[in-house]
Amino acid sequence: MSRTTAAAAAPAAPADAATAADAATAARERVFAMMDSDGDRVVTRHDYLSRIDRTVLATGRTEDDPLVVTARAEGVKAWGAMDADADGKLTFDEYNAWVGADKFDNVCRFALGALFDLADADGDGALDKGEFTVLRTALNNPPENAAAAFDALDADGDGRVGRDAYLASIRAYIVGDSSPMGEVLY
Repeated sequence: MSRTTAAAAAPAAPADAATAADAATAARERVFAMMDSDGDRVVTRHDYLSRIDRTVLATGRTEDDPLVVTARAEGVKAWGAMDADADGKLTFDEYNAWVGADKFDNVCRFALGALFDLADADGDGALDKGEFTVLRTALNNPPENAAAAFDALDADGDGRVGRDAYLASIRAYIVGDSSPMGEVLY
């Protein structure tokens, strides 16, 4: 076998760590911009928690709904973890230094899952395209991006996106792994 043939037959090397880090940073910049509702390059406590307000309003839930109570509690916990210096604001550098797989698994997953649950009108653990679009537009994504993200996640074409697949896709995106949903959503 020639050297060229052997090289072509060898399995591809894993993604370069620097490339994954660059992808994660780029993804985090997009997520940060989405959370920065007023575009001033700082996410304030109000910016972050207003995501819950918009989702509650968009889903028609009431403040006494246990899912709203949970979403608010998880949002406050997540904000407290992100705003480590308790100054009420988060710069991109602070967010980028904080966020990662561990923080997603132990903090963000719960806050994002609670928002997903608000949009899950029948409580079956999956969103249809309308519910998904309501959720993602309440979180500051353009409706056309939300629709494309739904299509990317609905791999089996059943018209539903499950909670676990949704959260896994967001996690993959922020750590720099492949996320078809993230690539079209942000």
